[in-house]
Amino acid sequence: MKISRRGFLKKTAVAAAAIAAPHLWVPVTREAWGATLKKGEPIKIGILFSLTGSLAVPEEDSTLAMQYAIDEINAAGGINGSPIEPVIIDAKSDFNVYSEKMKELILRHKVIATFGCYTSASRKAVLPAVMQHKSLLYYPTCYEGAECTQNTICTGPLANQHSKDLIPFMVQNFGKKVFFVGSDYVWPKESNKNAKVWLEQAGGELLGEEYIPLGSSEFTPVLNKIKQANPDFIFSTVVGASDIAFHKQFKQEGFKVEKMPIASLTTGEIETKAMGVEYGAGHFLSAPYFQGLDNPTNAKFVEKFLGSKYGKNGTTHYNMEETYTSAYVFKYGLEKAIADHGIEDVTSAKLRDASAGIKVPDEVSPEGLTWIDPENFNTWLVPKIGQCQADGSFKIVKQAAEHVAPDPYSIYPDLGKCTAKGLMAPDGKLRTNVI
Repeated sequence: MKISRRGFLKKTAVAAAAIAAPHLWVPVTREAWGATLKKGEPIKIGILFSLTGSLAVPEEDSTLAMQYAIDEINAAGGINGSPIEPVIIDAKSDFNVYSEKMKELILRHKVIATFGCYTSASRKAVLPAVMQHKSLLYYPTCYEGAECTQNTICTGPLANQHSKDLIPFMVQNFGKKVFFVGSDYVWPKESNKNAKVWLEQAGGELLGEEYIPLGSSEFTPVLNKIKQANPDFIFSTVVGASDIAFHKQFKQEGFKVEKMPIASLTTGEIETKAMGVEYGAGHFLSAPYFQGLDNPTNAKFVEKFLGSKYGKNGTTHYNMEETYTSAYVFKYGLEKAIADHGIEDVTSAKLRDASAGIKVPDEVSPEGLTWIDPENFNTWLVPKIGQCQADGSFKIVKQAAEHVAPDPYSIYPDLGKCTAKGLMAPDGKLRTNVI
């Protein structure tokens, strides 16, 4: 199936609300947590990514990685002898579709959990339904933090595991002057709030900050502003098909990577392959996983995945690996919940609670050992920075010395601390399901 690399996302009311109110509070309902399981029956889960539209570039591969992981788990006996049965839906890069299909997965298909969403705008579009119906979302990618729900498990990096290392690395190696470019929605804007803190601490200077519509492929006005500002490097939070267009036009407009590299939170192997390696070479990415990681588990994962029917796009990628790892977080968490309660008494809530502290060991995780924080249900991981090489692979140029704890409110200490019960304010008061 040929996936479109073009298209424009609709600007919906949902997206506008997400951008305007990133700390929206959704009251807790008294409904019982969603679907339950039955002995001897398949375990139904939702897979909600975009297979078409401007977000298909990274999200199709996440769908493929999840299918690969499910096949692998099922071939090894499933979960307590029951196979995982995925319900796969194309969200079409449309926030309204994300929201509608999440309700369908919960209410019609009775899934115990859903794996999906790539952008924070899509995550915020589905979370009201997830919380209202007491379901569970596995969000397998990076995000900005400033969120504390009891209905989400995240296996990607937060800002303090992402840009906190990348910004000072770029300042130290290329200079203090930087220009921010991002897609126009909540993740880039919130991520840049974090990046400004790290930039100030590193003694850097922000020369400009521009946002372009999701799905847009026109960067001439932004590149003209960058040319006039003449920064030492560009910090990019552009996503999807727009990211590909940005890198191509950067080179086509005569910018030189050795003089003004792009430091990105999103541009990995799959985007580089889609745009052409000549447009990615020399630029930088911060991520916990790269295809070239040198460990036996990753070597086996890359060989087996690319040799399977799901490896048709020819590369692995941080978002794919975080999705793959999330399948094992689900497996281990569900096995624990079944052991604690019996399969027919397991709910999405009990699955979530059982996932506190769950580890994905070195022999399973291609990026190495990771584990779920028992308080905020984000992931402890090892941040890394890679530079794209001439062949499209990434060379690791910096790696954290140890695992870094996820901190959703790293630049918002006055808001409180995310705990297993909800956001604990500095005055000791508890607010639950803050998104």
